[in-house]
Amino acid sequence: MREISLFDIEGICLGHAQNYESGTGCSAIICTEGATGGVDVRGGAPGTRETDLLNPVNMIEKIHAVVLSGGSAFGLDSASGVMKYLEDQGVGFDVGVTKVPIVCSAVLFDLTVGNSQIRPDKNMGYEAALNSEENKENLQGNIGAGTGATVGKMLGPEYSMKGGLGSYCLQVGELKVGALIAVNCLGDVIDPSTGEILAGAFMDGKFVDTESWMIDNYHKYNNVFQGNTTIGVVVTNGTLSKSQANKIASMAHNGYGRTMRPAHTMFDGDTIFTMATGKVEADINLIGMLAARVVEKAVINAVKNASSRYGIMAYEDLNLDK
Repeated sequence: MREISLFDIEGICLGHAQNYESGTGCSAIICTEGATGGVDVRGGAPGTRETDLLNPVNMIEKIHAVVLSGGSAFGLDSASGVMKYLEDQGVGFDVGVTKVPIVCSAVLFDLTVGNSQIRPDKNMGYEAALNSEENKENLQGNIGAGTGATVGKMLGPEYSMKGGLGSYCLQVGELKVGALIAVNCLGDVIDPSTGEILAGAFMDGKFVDTESWMIDNYHKYNNVFQGNTTIGVVVTNGTLSKSQANKIASMAHNGYGRTMRPAHTMFDGDTIFTMATGKVEADINLIGMLAARVVEKAVINAVKNASSRYGIMAYEDLNLDK
């Protein structure tokens, strides 16, 4: 087993677009040949597009892109730009008079960062898709859908830290499994190997420890809707049916559970998609195990590569590695 790049998965392209002044952006993961898709939505406040068609009882077998976006529900518009790009390339489900690109999407809430009136739209989505043609860099942190991401918001945004976009990919034999995750959770981000908090609610020079705070203040109700949701996609060259792709998305959520405490709250819209290009036969249990592992590592990479911005401190400011 060895670490590789997402770009080492044949047939997968990745592009980003962002507006740093506004504090938002989007990321497009594209497979023009089509990939078997799956999804698992665990959070209580999701914003998604084209998830129903991934149900195994429904007709469509292949998807052509997944878009991860900021902007809350407004950001779903960015998927239209990726659709336009793919239509221009002649990519999509053939309906006779045209080809309809199948583009799934999920959004996170970053409207309290930067300028809330500027969100990812059709033009930004098209730009992200266009950038996928040239992008070969494994960019992480304040990029794409992670531009305005923050974590640790139980006590309000003033005590939060910078989240971001992270990726990680592994290869076992010919099998490749990778993840791209935009980390914007309500809870803290934990290193599961040590139990150490890497980023989260931070007050008076130390971590609050969100779960401990919630236990100690069980009688209080905090309306912390603003600012949450972690979204991502697991990509593999493995061969999966739609049912199996949905199962992989489900197993991949274990990576959220290992690194975010708490995860899947009513104020998060935690979502994971699967894209399987179908090049290699492999045991679904192995793919699912690796999916959870790459999601875990991608979450950690997201916060470790984030930089302080918009007056929000980041992991790098803690000097924990020094």
